[in-house]
Amino acid sequence: MTAPTLLGVLLPVVPLAAGLAGLLLPPSPRGLAADGGRGAATGEQRARRAAITLAVAGAAGALALAVALLATLDGSVEASTTWVDLAGLRVTLGVRLDGAAALVAVAVGAVALAVQVYSIGYLKRGPHDDVDVDHRYPPYAAQISLFTAAMLLVVVSGDLLLLLVGWEVMGLCSYLLIAHDRRLPEAPAAAVKAFLVTRVGDVGFLLGIALLGVSAGSFRIADVLAHDHAPGTLTAACLLLLAGVAGKSAQFPLHTWLPDAMAGPTPISALIHAATMVAAGVYAVARLYPLFEAAPVALTVLGVLGSITLLLGAFAATAQDDIKRVLAWSTVSQIGYMTGALAVGSPAAALFHLLTHAAFKALLFLAAGAVIHAVGTTLMSRMGGLRGSMPLTFWCTLVGLGALAGLPPLAGFWSKDGVLAVAQAAALDGEGPTPSWLGWLVWLAGLVGVAVTAWYATRLLLRTFLGEPRTPLASPHDPPGTLRWPVLLLAVPAALLGLAGFAAPFADWLQPAPLASPERPSDLLPAEPLVHLTPSVVLPLALLLLGAGLAWARWRRDPSADPAAALGPLRPLFAAAFRLDDVQHALVVRPVRALARAVRTGDERVVDGAVEGSGRAASGLGAGLATLHRAALPRAAAAVLAGALLIGLAAALIGGAA
Repeated sequence: MTAPTLLGVLLPVVPLAAGLAGLLLPPSPRGLAADGGRGAATGEQRARRAAITLAVAGAAGALALAVALLATLDGSVEASTTWVDLAGLRVTLGVRLDGAAALVAVAVGAVALAVQVYSIGYLKRGPHDDVDVDHRYPPYAAQISLFTAAMLLVVVSGDLLLLLVGWEVMGLCSYLLIAHDRRLPEAPAAAVKAFLVTRVGDVGFLLGIALLGVSAGSFRIADVLAHDHAPGTLTAACLLLLAGVAGKSAQFPLHTWLPDAMAGPTPISALIHAATMVAAGVYAVARLYPLFEAAPVALTVLGVLGSITLLLGAFAATAQDDIKRVLAWSTVSQIGYMTGALAVGSPAAALFHLLTHAAFKALLFLAAGAVIHAVGTTLMSRMGGLRGSMPLTFWCTLVGLGALAGLPPLAGFWSKDGVLAVAQAAALDGEGPTPSWLGWLVWLAGLVGVAVTAWYATRLLLRTFLGEPRTPLASPHDPPGTLRWPVLLLAVPAALLGLAGFAAPFADWLQPAPLASPERPSDLLPAEPLVHLTPSVVLPLALLLLGAGLAWARWRRDPSADPAAALGPLRPLFAAAFRLDDVQHALVVRPVRALARAVRTGDERVVDGAVEGSGRAASGLGAGLATLHRAALPRAAAAVLAGALLIGLAAALIGGAA
């Protein structure tokens, strides 16, 4: 086994081992001791220290392995062994490693480590907490480790069924972590919604994998990519895969779970939005991109859905008062940029934006967590004036919002400009595997998204940090060390990661793994550039300044007012995300519930009624026969004589007739 292969195998194993060991720790031994709780408190502290050690060691180990893999990997590496052979249909255990997998693994490991360290302080029992509140840190930290392991399994897997295992474990971990805080009544409902909505998409994802595996005679990714699938089968399989991608990556129409998932702890929001769930769908399409390239209908559907999602998320973010929901809707929108890049034929641009988005979105969520930790609310209407008391958080948030909006020279500028450049080329020059009208759609949606993103990013900064405090606080301050250092360190890639796009090796790493086939001469072509410094960059910069300037001008007129008031009658519609939740409730939830009630009624009254009715009839018949059997002797004798008489009469009639 070569060194890269060993590193690839260990990548998901290390956090998996840390997570499984962490699940063995007692979640809350408080109250189990008979010495006034002192022994139980000591036991809880020991469990917490052990959980911290396991969690940080697992995430740090995963990051170290990912960095080592990136340093030692030279080209693509494939290693597998047959696990199950079902009449010629092979399922393998193995890894498929390339530069893109190594870079995404580094991003996952870095964000997971930041979240684990941040959570140490974020979930620590404070002096004002009720002593009965159970923060349940050990299972929380263990579930983050399992979440990380599942995503890394998706990243390195060389088999579609093995990838599906990581895909589904992520769904389970997201359910557990979103519902972690039992004090919030909305958390369990949000967790159930996330689980069910993503499961709807996962049904299609599973069927798509089954179609590809049966068609190729193997679930090994290399075999599936190299096989010559029938056009109809390939298109159907890719469309089914897109259902799972829409669910995991919160794309229209399966996007509604992600904003509600903000009921979970803020570090979990950072993990879901930056490194795991929402990134998994984009990465899966990039991983299987040769299949989608051969199925332009599927890419066209992806581009249309991505464009809708891009604008939907951006406009919904403009009217939110909850700071976490603003960031959640921004994630929905930014994933639309990535799927748009995939649709117009550039997986490298999509992965580049995925990596920069992981950096600045993790930074923004953790900085928002620091603000929430200081002021005790998620509502921007109760914030304001925090720049002076929280300067470090302010500057880090400024870097993150600048990268989100695409402000040069921050990371988001280079990656978002790369997406707009490939969309422009698809629109104007007809490049890419999809029709030019799709390029126009993605490009125009992306340009509108630039202006709207700059508007709501500026509004968030102004409402949170500038102006006068709207809720007087005793002493808001920058967070303690365990919360501060992850935010500071994430600010570095959020500011500088985009400059990696100038390095040719970085562009090479982000290309899909080549197929060793003479029929694919494109493998010999140089990697497409990630950075496009052309005159066309002026247009998105002008739109950025327009969006930010409009929000700033509105705020300068009345610093106490919300710039979202400029939306007028559209504000409630945007705040409700165009009421698509209500539409889904009317078109899906209510009919399904009505059908479930009808099935239950039919089961209880028809099926159960028939079974119970036959039982009651048998019991009644038995009771009647028992009553006759227990008749008095004279009545019984009369009945016997009557029966004999009837039998004799029948015999006489039959004999006479003969």
